[in-house]
Amino acid sequence: MTDRSTESSGTQVPWNLADLWELTTDRYPDREALVVGSQRVTYREIEERSNALAHVLADAGVGPGDHVACYMQNCVEFVETMLAAFKIRAVPLNVNYRYVHAELSHLLQDGDAVAVVFHRRFTDAMAEVAGDLDDLRISLVVDDIDPRAEPSQGDPVAFGAIDYTEAVGAASTARDFGPRSGDDIYLMYTGGTTGMPKGVEWRMEDAFFACVGGGDPMRLLGPVSSVDELCDRILDDQVVVMACAPLIHAAAQWTSMSWWLCGGRMVLLPGSFDGAEVWRQIEAEGVNILIVIGDAMARPLLDAWDDEGGFEVPSLYTVSSGGAPLNPNNKARLQEILPNLIIADGYGSSETGAQGTQRLMPGDSASEGTKFVLDPEVTCVLDEDMVPIEPGSDTIGKVARTGRMPLGYYGDPKKTAETFVEANGKRWAITGDQAVVEADGTITVLGRGSVSINTGGEKVFPEEVEAALKTHPDVFDTVVVGVPDERWGETVAAIVAATEGAEPTLDVLKAHVRTSIAGYKVPRKLVIVDEVVRSPTGKADYPWAKKTASDRE
Repeated sequence: MTDRSTESSGTQVPWNLADLWELTTDRYPDREALVVGSQRVTYREIEERSNALAHVLADAGVGPGDHVACYMQNCVEFVETMLAAFKIRAVPLNVNYRYVHAELSHLLQDGDAVAVVFHRRFTDAMAEVAGDLDDLRISLVVDDIDPRAEPSQGDPVAFGAIDYTEAVGAASTARDFGPRSGDDIYLMYTGGTTGMPKGVEWRMEDAFFACVGGGDPMRLLGPVSSVDELCDRILDDQVVVMACAPLIHAAAQWTSMSWWLCGGRMVLLPGSFDGAEVWRQIEAEGVNILIVIGDAMARPLLDAWDDEGGFEVPSLYTVSSGGAPLNPNNKARLQEILPNLIIADGYGSSETGAQGTQRLMPGDSASEGTKFVLDPEVTCVLDEDMVPIEPGSDTIGKVARTGRMPLGYYGDPKKTAETFVEANGKRWAITGDQAVVEADGTITVLGRGSVSINTGGEKVFPEEVEAALKTHPDVFDTVVVGVPDERWGETVAAIVAATEGAEPTLDVLKAHVRTSIAGYKVPRKLVIVDEVVRSPTGKADYPWAKKTASDRE
C-alpha cells in the first residue's frame, strides 16, 4: 500500500505517530505533557526517555513489526514504551492488568510478545507466564506509582527482568532511528463483551485519521490535509485534558495522542478510578476537558460531588463519554451542577475508530436520549442486503464503516473475514451494533446483536433496558442478560448494584421501566449484587453476568 507522506519545511514526514509526536516536541519541548499522580514530565523528558528505551529495545533485538507488551497501569513509562516502540517501528501491545494466568498467557502468546514492560506489582504474574513465551527477548520492571498497589512477593531478576529506570538511564537519548512509514502497524487489543481478546491491526496512517482525530481532537474543524496544517493547530494556549480510563483502553490512548499532537497536557489517574480524586485533580490541574467511560464513571463522580459538597472547577467546560453513552439523568445532573458545561457522547470501537458524536450544549434538554451524528461518507446503517437504510425508517440495521479501517484481526483470518466484508464495491467494518436511522439522519444505537436477548421471538437489547433501569435513583449500576426460560426461550434478568442504603425490588423497577420500554423488555428477574463486575475499561462482563443470573434463584 502506498504511504502518503506530506511535506513540512521541506522534509518528508509520514503520517506516523512517532514522527508527528516529534514535530510537537520540537515545537514546545519544555511544555508539560503528562501528569500521572506524582509524576510530571515535559515533552522533552518523554522524548529523551522514549529514545533511550527505543535503544534498549533495539539492542535486545526488538525491531520492525515486533510486539512490545505494555503490562502496566497508567504511568509515564507506559507512554514512553508506546513511543519507543513506534520509533523503531515495533508495535506496542496493550495488556489488561486484571487478567489471571490463563488470560495473560493467551494474550501474550496470541500477541507474539517479544518484549514486556511491566509494573513491579505484577512480578508474580509475569513469573508464571514468562516460561510460556518462546521468543521473549527482554522484560523490564517499572516501579509502582499506584499508592494502593499490593507489593509482589517475587523477584523479577529470577526470570531475567531488568530494571527499567537503570536501563533507560544508561542508554543513548539520541534520535537516530531509521525512516518510518504510514504503513507501520498500530495494534489495539480489545476484550469485547463475550470472548477472548482480539488484536485489531491498523495501518498507522489510517489510525491517525480514524482513531486519533486526524489533527482535530474536538471533531470540529475536520481532518488536516498536511503536516503544516497540523503544526498550525498546535495551540499556543495549552488545553488540559483528563482521561479517567486506563491507557490499556482505546479511549485513553486515542484521546492522549490526539491532544499531544496539538500540544495539550494530559492528566491520568495512577490507579483505580475514584470520583472524589478526579474532582480534586480537575481543581488542582485546571482541567478543561474530562473524558469518562459511561455511567460507570459518571455516577460515582456525581455521588462524590454530593458527598463532598461540590468542588471549584471553573476551568472545566466539557465532559465527554467514550465507550458508552451517558444516561439522561446523569446528563441532567451534570447540567444542574455545572450549567455552562458541554456534554458529549462519542460512538466508535477499536474496529472502526471514531464514528459519531452527540453534543449537548448549555441549555439543551438531556431528555431526548442519545442520537449520534455520523459522517455519512464513512458510516451508515445497512439492511440485510447491505444497502443503506433511509432516514425515518423503523428498520433495524447494522452499523457499518467504510473508508479508513483496520487491516483485520491479528492472526485471525476467520474473524477478520466475518467482521470486514466486501459489498457493493466497498469494504465495510461491521462490529454487530444494531441501530435505527432517525428522520433527521442521526442514529439511535440499540446495542450489540451478539448479546441481544430473544424472548418469545422478540429481540431485546440489554443496553436499552440498562439505560431505563439506571434512571431509577435506587440503581447505582446494572447489567442485563438473558436467562433460559421454558416458555419464552429466554427471559430478561437484571443484575443490580443498589445505591447505598437502597433496597430496590423487582416490582418497583418493573413499574419504573415500563413507562419507557415495551412490556416484553421489562426484567422478569432481579439479582442484587454488591458490585457489577466490569473490566478496567468499564465494559460489562456478560459471561459473569449470565452465570450470576443463572445461579441465583
